[in-house]
Formats: sequence, C-alpha cells, structure tokens
Amino acid sequence: MTTSPVEQVRWQCDVAWSLLDHHLQRLTADDYLWEPGPLVWTMRPTADGGWRPDWADTEPEPVPVPTIGWLSWHLGWWWSTARDHALGRTPLAREEVRWPGPGEPTVAWLRSLREDWANVLDGVDEADLAAPAAFPWPADAGYTRAHLLAWVTVELTKNASEIGQLHLLRAAAR
Repeated sequence: MTTSPVEQVRWQCDVAWSLLDHHLQRLTADDYLWEPGPLVWTMRPTADGGWRPDWADTEPEPVPVPTIGWLSWHLGWWWSTARDHALGRTPLAREEVRWPGPGEPTVAWLRSLREDWANVLDGVDEADLAAPAAFPWPADAGYTRAHLLAWVTVELTKNASEIGQLHLLRAAAR
C-alpha cells in the first residue's frame, strides 16, 4: 500500500482529532473551568456575557496550569489562525478569537474548525507542500506548508493529551 505525503498528513490529523474527540465526548460543562491548582490560566467571564482568556505576552514563571476551558480556547485560536494562513486570509487577532463557553458550544466550535481544516487538507496537493509558510514562525525561517500541516497535527495531539489528562485528574479527584 502506498500513501502520498498529503494522504499521510490527513491520516495523522484524523488520528490526532480522534484522540481529542474521545475526550470532548466525555466532558461536562463543569469540567471546562475546573481549576486543578492555585495557579491557573482559565477563561474569565466578561461584562458583555463573553469570555476572555488569561494571558501574558511573556510566559510567567512558574507557568500557570491551563484549565480545559483555556486549552480549548487556545486550540481554537491557533487552529483558526493556521486555517486562515493556509487559505491566504488575514487571521483574527488573539484578542478577537471568541470562546463560545463551557460544554457543547465549544465542542461544536472545535468540530467546525476540524471540518474547516479537513477542507484545507482536501485542497492541498504535493506541489503545495513545498510552498513557503510563515506561520507559526517568522517568514524568513525557511519552513514550508508541509511544516505548517505537520505542526497543526503536533499541536492538536498535544492539546488532546493535555485536555485528556486534566479530565482524568478531575475524575480521580472526585
């Protein structure tokens, strides 16, 4: 069986998504804002009924433990930004990326981003893989679109494992 590089990228992303979706299906709305310790990054309600993420332009020391809510916002932020870069669109600024809130609204948002990304991958051919890419690194870094596609899968896998681990810790603490 032979697999093209594009098919391999798609397969890897589908596997990473299945790991995340496994956890998303099991989360309750209360899981999203559970704080596993005294120093966390979470989502904070705003006066207009929205949510804002805790953020620092320079990573603090010690690094706060993110909540599932924060991780899901972060996942939506970088994935929508990667999607926009891949499609040649101007991405939203970090502050403009809106988290839908705990539970099913966030699951629906992430599933929508997954479908958007699947459409990006459907539009990629092997020649596209060698094209330069300037996200998530500087334009002069010398990375290609293949690097961007691979990075998305790595980030997705990392976020899936972080969300899963937090969910397991919360279940164990009950």
